[in-house]
Amino acid sequence: MKRLGALFVLGVIFASLFVAPTPVSAEETLTVYSYDSIEPWMKQIIPIFEQRYNVKVRLVLFGDAGEVLSRLIMEKDNPQADVVVGIDNSYLQKAINAGILVPYKPENAKYIPDWIIKDFDPEFHLTPYDYGAIAIVYKKDKLPNPPETFDELTKPEWKGKLIVENPLTSSTGMAFLLWTIAVYGDKWPYYWEALKNNDVIVVKGWSAGWEMWDKGQAPLFVSYATDPAYDACNYNDTSIGAIFLNNTAYVQIEGAGIVKGTKHLELAKAFINFLISKEAQEKLPLNQWMYPVNSEVKLPECFSYALDVSKAKVVSIPADELAKNTDKWLKEWRAIMVEGKSASEISPTATPSQTSTTEKTETKTGEKTETKTENKSGGICGPALLVGLALVPLALRRRR
Repeated sequence: MKRLGALFVLGVIFASLFVAPTPVSAEETLTVYSYDSIEPWMKQIIPIFEQRYNVKVRLVLFGDAGEVLSRLIMEKDNPQADVVVGIDNSYLQKAINAGILVPYKPENAKYIPDWIIKDFDPEFHLTPYDYGAIAIVYKKDKLPNPPETFDELTKPEWKGKLIVENPLTSSTGMAFLLWTIAVYGDKWPYYWEALKNNDVIVVKGWSAGWEMWDKGQAPLFVSYATDPAYDACNYNDTSIGAIFLNNTAYVQIEGAGIVKGTKHLELAKAFINFLISKEAQEKLPLNQWMYPVNSEVKLPECFSYALDVSKAKVVSIPADELAKNTDKWLKEWRAIMVEGKSASEISPTATPSQTSTTEKTETKTGEKTETKTENKSGGICGPALLVGLALVPLALRRRR
């Protein structure tokens, strides 16, 4: 009986070798948080990644980078995302200080120019995947003589004609605020007081601002230096113009990172590598309308219509200053633009008296240029027009 039992067991084992195993799905789900206007690029590249790694990518979109960061901080103790895409240099230090990222230097980081890595994050908490500069855009056929300086935007002829994004809810708006701080220093509250006095239109995010501007509700809009390339590429239309105020440019660099606490670390690393691969980066310019970081990618010909950053003076704020002052600056901006406080209450040590400085700078092309910066302010009269904006709490919430 023992022999028969043994033979039976052996027979079962032998037969099982010829029976196909029950299929077990090896597909995993990688959750990626980003902002809503990144969707066209993601739709082109995610299917490639999914097929290559036998994974399902769950793309969760929020209004803007600030909103994405706010969600990640809120979920810090119970992370729901594996990867975040779209945190720019305006919010970088906030993300690092929050402790929500896993540093990771991707294998193909060698294709990213050194100046981008140095200016962004040498420690690779976030890996840069694109960059561009914000600018004031206008329609050349309707506005033959646009303003060329920050100071001009506070003059009566431009009253109610500028749309800006709220820095509390938009990374584009945050970049514009930092642009003004880089140019005006501690006098920036007086400049924003003057903008408010001139009925600047404040919107929640880039998409809302673009819609208003495109419908002709105001002729000037804080957007991107590549916007003229967008219309040239898509519509063969060269009517959009762009301006670097005071011939200065604030460069925005966007990065992607691994969320601390991810259960799919290796897949998350693979996704970061994929984002800066030539295959993914080639699809970026005509979808993101930013510049790819991969030095092997050739730009589309129509990008020649974009405003040339190399011919302007690039201004920036050191990372340590951003880390120390970002929350303070946002609180002060809110006090002026939403709560109705005066600039003198916010910055009593900085006087609103007009100052003018001229400095010689050398651009990346080696040209010598002169940049004249005027600091001027006026008193508070009428409030800025805040479109669709409630009294949002001071939290970095909602590029574009």
